[in-house]
Amino acid sequence: MNDSLFPHTQDQLKQIAQDVLAIAREQGATDASVEISEGSGLSVTVRKGKTETIEQNKDKGMGVTVYCGQRRGNATTSDFSPSSLRSTVEAAWNIARFTAEDDAAGLPDADLLETDPRDLRLIYPWPLSAEEALALAQRCEAAAFAVDPRVTNSEGASVYIQHSHFVGANTRGFCAGYPFSRHTLSVAPIAGKGNHMQRDYWYTSDRDPRKLADAEKVGRYAAERALARLHARKLDTRTCPVLFEAPLAAGLLGSFVQATSGGALYRKSSFLLDSLGKSIFPEHIQIIEDPHVPGAVGSAPFDEEGVRTVRRKVVDNGVVQGYFLSSYSARKLGMKTTGNAGGSHNLDMISTGTRPEDTFEGMLRKMGTGLLVTELMGQGTNYVTGDYSRGASGYWVENGEIQYPVEEITIAGNMKDMFQQIVAIGNDVLTRGNKSTGSILIEKMVVAGS
Repeated sequence: MNDSLFPHTQDQLKQIAQDVLAIAREQGATDASVEISEGSGLSVTVRKGKTETIEQNKDKGMGVTVYCGQRRGNATTSDFSPSSLRSTVEAAWNIARFTAEDDAAGLPDADLLETDPRDLRLIYPWPLSAEEALALAQRCEAAAFAVDPRVTNSEGASVYIQHSHFVGANTRGFCAGYPFSRHTLSVAPIAGKGNHMQRDYWYTSDRDPRKLADAEKVGRYAAERALARLHARKLDTRTCPVLFEAPLAAGLLGSFVQATSGGALYRKSSFLLDSLGKSIFPEHIQIIEDPHVPGAVGSAPFDEEGVRTVRRKVVDNGVVQGYFLSSYSARKLGMKTTGNAGGSHNLDMISTGTRPEDTFEGMLRKMGTGLLVTELMGQGTNYVTGDYSRGASGYWVENGEIQYPVEEITIAGNMKDMFQQIVAIGNDVLTRGNKSTGSILIEKMVVAGS
């Protein structure tokens, strides 16, 4: 059924992949891998009810890596004709013959490759026309404007639809692929006038369009967030507890992934070097990776190298149990791949201490007096030292209740200290991309006024 979405079927892509590998063998390659993909999508944006953009995309590509011993070369093409496939493989072979040897280069071991990938139901077609997508975006933005007359402007509302599929194969027997989709609805309203304007946004995203939040609800919530930021104040410099709203808390989880990824580790550019088996978080913190959740954004039966994925505890009772490694980075570290070529899969960061009363409001009460952060600016994380400094805005909280919005502040600390000082994680769990967590309460950070 899904093959009709694409010019080629999965079987046709597999045949092309086998043809490419055969050409690589003819050239003299000791090993080779190939990935072939194609997809199509629709993106529309409206602003103040009027059409801003309509973009339709159709793309396809083939990338091949060939090995001459432990020398390797890569080449790509968007032309699937036999002559183009052959010339692309030849180009990769010529690069491989003259590049330097790399002891860590090579395909994954055959016994690690996925031979019978499960169907994780990752594609859900959304056959919207451009007109229907525009109407949906207009409904979302109109709902934002309808909340309050103080919502005076908008950066627009967008609908994004994407369907793709791919096949990967190598000379050690792996050949598999699958179709997938990703759909998003977003809006960014502006409240206030003149020098007292505030912007906020909200979005909903899923592989299955039926699981997207209602367009009117997205618009209303985005407007309420923008309105709540009006009349923001500044703060004097202080040290206090900081509560990261769930969407931002996912970024803290992302920082952990970055610091424990193979590339950062073998280059010794991570503040979490040699953290395996060590207590990086408090005992109540668990981080679970589950690549096999049906329909989830971060699900995959195998990684970009064809290595089978597995469910695992990355952090157990605060102790790091595993890194995020590809075959290459694993060899550089003298370890085995974790099936994370291409990145992490579905990650859940939870606390064994979370209780039913730890809602968002409950987390405010648990913090008592401190800073609720709802927006971060800049890229202020030094992954070598762990030093963290980000521009921020949010709300000042006293006695567990929001008092007023704040802006033009900076929050600072060190990621190691921040991880160790996680007091609690709320049950207001939100998924952003492939990461899920509730709001995260840090015991103390420096909050600097402008």
